[in-house]
Amino acid sequence: MTAPFSDQSAIQLLIKLLSVPGKSGDERAIADLIVKLATDAGVKESQIKEDKAFKKSPYGGNCGNLIIKLPGTFRAPRRLLMAHIDTVPLCVGARPVLDGDVIRPRDSHTALGGDDRAGATVVLNTLLTILKHQLPHPPLTFYWPIQEEVGLVGARYVSPRDLGQPKLCFNWDGGSADDICIGATGAYNVNITVHGIASHAGVHPEAGVSAIGTASLAIADLVENGWHGLVMKGKKRGTCNLGIIAGGDATNVVTDRCVIHGEVRSHEDGFRQKILKAVEKAFVKAAKKLKNDTGKTGSIDFEWDLKYPAFLLDSQEAVVQTAQEAVETLGLTPSLVVGNGGLDANFLSDRGMPTVTLGCGEKNVHTVDEVVVVENFLNGCKLGLELACGPQQQI
Repeated sequence: MTAPFSDQSAIQLLIKLLSVPGKSGDERAIADLIVKLATDAGVKESQIKEDKAFKKSPYGGNCGNLIIKLPGTFRAPRRLLMAHIDTVPLCVGARPVLDGDVIRPRDSHTALGGDDRAGATVVLNTLLTILKHQLPHPPLTFYWPIQEEVGLVGARYVSPRDLGQPKLCFNWDGGSADDICIGATGAYNVNITVHGIASHAGVHPEAGVSAIGTASLAIADLVENGWHGLVMKGKKRGTCNLGIIAGGDATNVVTDRCVIHGEVRSHEDGFRQKILKAVEKAFVKAAKKLKNDTGKTGSIDFEWDLKYPAFLLDSQEAVVQTAQEAVETLGLTPSLVVGNGGLDANFLSDRGMPTVTLGCGEKNVHTVDEVVVVENFLNGCKLGLELACGPQQQI
């Protein structure tokens, strides 16, 4: 191991961070705690930056990305260690408790927030340990993004210049410490408005065109033809989920408007767009099919936007090789994996900052059964120190 390391202090630090609420858009308290702990350990105010990413967020917010940069004690390419600080709303009010080999929520009605307070703790513990023991290190950036859970907002809007243009980037947001995520799927948001024609549902239903009926025909078409759920066409794979639907104000009125929100995912942008076209085609077809007694139809407004881009790093990339070597120093066998969910690494890698994602003990995230597996968390902390202070690979 490159650096002195205290299991107990790392666990206590994790419990402290887990105890502070911080759902997406409300990360002020957890950011303030990290800053206090960092400044108490000797970080200067001039080394701390909080950006204004939340002002670009569609969700607003009360806190920006938190960035701490340390100059190197020797010349080498800058390295970045990162983990998001927001949690899902189910974690608000969580009271963490150490229970044998896991940390779990004391109460049965909350999740824990290990996603991603375990990762945030790995990054903070690395910073605090380096300062406490005055360990030699290259130029380092410690980065805690905001609003990851609602669309990777912090990573989308962070400035590479604020991060110091790092050459090697390491993100903690996962389970097993021997897994190295080198790629992840991309996604589009889908927003559909179905316009129908209102009429009295009891007196003259035939004069109306139901927006809900049109949407139902379209969704049934997508399901029947394999364009909803897991989408497999030849060797191409992706997913489509229309997850939110809202429409109608009264049972005695033929619904004239229905709004649907969903998402489309695939590792291949071309196939994501093919799924999008299939969804749009199904809704346009349904709108033409459903008519009132005078032959009038409804219409469709179809919009989509990038949620996050896909990425896949080559196994020979310096950041991948460095992560593998670090995992091996722990006596573990590294495994390269590709994920089907979005990560902050998607945006950083897409913007020229190759980023791998490492495990830190998270399990059953976003549920009341969530726990942090202590052994994997501690291995994540050891990896943090190894990657920050271990043998330096030339870039």
